[in-house]
Amino acid sequence: MTPTDRARLAAMPLFAGVDEGALAEILAAGRTARYAKDATVFAQEEEAHAFFVLIDGRLRVTKLTSDGQQVVVRFVTPGDLFGIAPAVGRTTYPATATSIVDSTAAAWPTRAWPRLLALNPAFAANALQTVGGRLQDAHARVVELATEPVEQRIAHALLRLAERSGRAGAEGVEIDFPLSRQDVAEMTGSTLHTVSRILSAWERDGIVAGGRRRIALRDRVALARIAEG
Repeated sequence: MTPTDRARLAAMPLFAGVDEGALAEILAAGRTARYAKDATVFAQEEEAHAFFVLIDGRLRVTKLTSDGQQVVVRFVTPGDLFGIAPAVGRTTYPATATSIVDSTAAAWPTRAWPRLLALNPAFAANALQTVGGRLQDAHARVVELATEPVEQRIAHALLRLAERSGRAGAEGVEIDFPLSRQDVAEMTGSTLHTVSRILSAWERDGIVAGGRRRIALRDRVALARIAEG
C-alpha cells in the first residue's frame, strides 16, 4: 500500500478516532487492489476471501434473484466499507461488485476481520455504524417497493444518489458517476421502458437533465415533492 493510499484511508470517516498505533497496524495488514472499468471485484456466492474500503472510483453492487432478475443493491463510493461478509455472518458474498470506472480499493483478508475489530473500539464502532446504515437503507427500499408507485421510488432513488454522490454542475446537481436508465430500473424494481418514460417526462418539465449514462437534478424541490407523493 502506497503512502498516498495510506494517507487517504487515514483521513476517511471509517477510521475517525482510531489511535495512531492501531491505525498503523490496520493499514499494514491491507494491500492496494486496482480494478479497471467493468472489472468484477467479487461475485455473488463466491467465497468471501477479503473485505475492502474503496479509495477511489465507483462500484455497482448487484444481486441476481432466484428467478433470474438482476437488482442493483447499491453503489459504492470512496470511503465505503464493502464486501464485509463476516459482519453479517456469511462465508460467501451475497452480491456481485463491479467497477463502473477505474477504481482503487484497500483489501484485507477476511480472516483479519475479528482482529481489526479488536484492535480499536473506534474502528469497531465505525464499522458497526456502516452495517446499521446499510440495514436502514435496505428497510427503506423494501417499504418503498411495497407501498409506493414507481414515480416515487425513482424520485427517492435519485435523491439518495444525489445526496451521496452529487456535485454542482451546469445543469444542477449532477450524479458524479455513469448511471444508466437500466441501473435506475434495477434499483427501483421497474422496467427500462417505464423509467425511460418517466425520466423523459421529467426532462421535459425541467426536473432532471439527462445524457448518455448521466443524470442531473435540475429541480430538487420538485423531485422531493414527487418522492413525498
